[in-house]
Amino acid sequence: MLLLQDGVIAFLSAVGLTAIVWLVAGAFLHAGRPMVPGVLLVLPLRGDAPAMEADLRELRRLRRQLPGAKILLADCGLNDDARALAAYLADRTEGTALADGAQIRLE
Repeated sequence: MLLLQDGVIAFLSAVGLTAIVWLVAGAFLHAGRPMVPGVLLVLPLRGDAPAMEADLRELRRLRRQLPGAKILLADCGLNDDARALAAYLADRTEGTALADGAQIRLE
């Protein structure tokens, strides 16, 4: 019985030590996230754009993994109400802008 208790204690000690080493190594290896300048996440919007808010929320979630990225809401034929909502969301969300989709040129 004593041998079993010693074995369990040794196992838990090894698992705990491994977890500590894993966390410390992870902290050092992921300390500085690389910043990629100039990444532009473009969301083309047309008509009523019923999923605009959900799509913008997903892009904001993605932007957390890409520090320095900007979001561009491209108006590719929005109606007046949807354009007003897009302008409101662009003003409210940091790093987000609204642009005319016809004027976007990728070079």
